[in-house]
Amino acid sequence: MTSQPIGAGRIVDVDGIETHVHEAGSGHPIVLIHGAGPGATGLSNWSRNIEALARDFHVIVVDLPGFGQSRKMRIPPAFFEFYGLHIGKLLDAMGLEKAHMVGNSLGGGASMMLALRRPEKVGKLVLMGSGGGFPVTSVMPTTGLKMLMGFYEAPGPSRERLAAFIGEMVFDRAMITEQLLEERLSAALAPDLVACPPFGFRDGRPPVPDDVWRERLDRLPHRTLIVWGREDRVMPLDNGFILLKQIPGARMHILPHCGHWAQWEKAEEFNALVGQFLRD
Repeated sequence: MTSQPIGAGRIVDVDGIETHVHEAGSGHPIVLIHGAGPGATGLSNWSRNIEALARDFHVIVVDLPGFGQSRKMRIPPAFFEFYGLHIGKLLDAMGLEKAHMVGNSLGGGASMMLALRRPEKVGKLVLMGSGGGFPVTSVMPTTGLKMLMGFYEAPGPSRERLAAFIGEMVFDRAMITEQLLEERLSAALAPDLVACPPFGFRDGRPPVPDDVWRERLDRLPHRTLIVWGREDRVMPLDNGFILLKQIPGARMHILPHCGHWAQWEKAEEFNALVGQFLRD
């Protein structure tokens, strides 16, 4: 099949919040929703997946509010619900009735909240290293989550702190290139983002997310694929088990020798797995 070019990107007005999207391909729409790490953007999170998925689908790569080229803002404590409802409004603004959701970490929790609050907007769900679960055996927050939430706190953001965080994200640290670090650092140090980071400590404590697992996930009618890196040190594997148990239409695929960034570390396997699931 021919390569599908990624569009230059555009701003969509979503209830007064400027939201940046890139689009590629045609067919049934899917929304790729990134995680919350420093310097995260839609393109940086999904750079190894867009072209493959765009061969069969209309791929929408979003910069969530607070990230990338979207409006910078502090996000309310119930951030999974905030982002989930925002994605639903984005689909409305783009004139799309329904889309598949592919969510990484923060994006997974947001995808579930959209499916719970506006189930008619969601086709299938792909949850990868998703937030919103519950640790069965691991201790939360992990070192990786503490690094994420505290990146903009004293002593302030730096290349060294970013490199340490990215090192927690992956199983094989040798995969981390200078180019990757420089691109993420450039995005993380954008002046408007440093002035107003989306996440951070409040009153000396990290924000507590809304507990998606406490919601009625057993009522979700959507077919769901849960993908997890076995060696995920940011959102450990056991967080996904309660989602597998609660969501009736869920199945789980565990990737060995893989950390939190499964779509990047195991891109070829991830693309084949997700593409087949969404096509079936």
